Amino acid sequence: MINLKNYHDLTEVFLLLAECMWPDNERIFQELNKYKADDTKVLYGRLVNNELIGLIGLFQFSTMEVELKHIAIRSDYRKQGIGREMIYEYFNKNDISKMVAETDNDAVNFYRNIGFEITSLGEKYPGVERFQCILLRDKII
Repeated sequence: MINLKNYHDLTEVFLLLAECMWPDNERIFQELNKYKADDTKVLYGRLVNNELIGLIGLFQFSTMEVELKHIAIRSDYRKQGIGREMIYEYFNKNDISKMVAETDNDAVNFYRNIGFEITSLGEKYPGVERFQCILLRDKII
């Protein structure tokens, strides 16, 4: 994975980040700027043939715990295990013991299938059930 803080093509990063966010250009630009300005937030990408095909964005709570804020894989590379590989690689290259994420019903099985423990948070937004996902180092498959 590469650090995307100073990646040469911000349009690629923007488009991939848009895949996992509410489609509001201003909000996406704000998130991208937060990653660039805040050292507690990291944004990593996966390249294939010099093309950005995936990213993960994390917030470092402490030296041992992170929150996965964003994960996106380009549509033509999905269902190939790239998201799982990126999460596991981050775990293995950093001395963390816990990763947390929050998701909706559309993505909860992705997290469940790679070892996250899932807890329903109920209907956090009208008509939308949200889930807390927790992955501990000893649960990495």
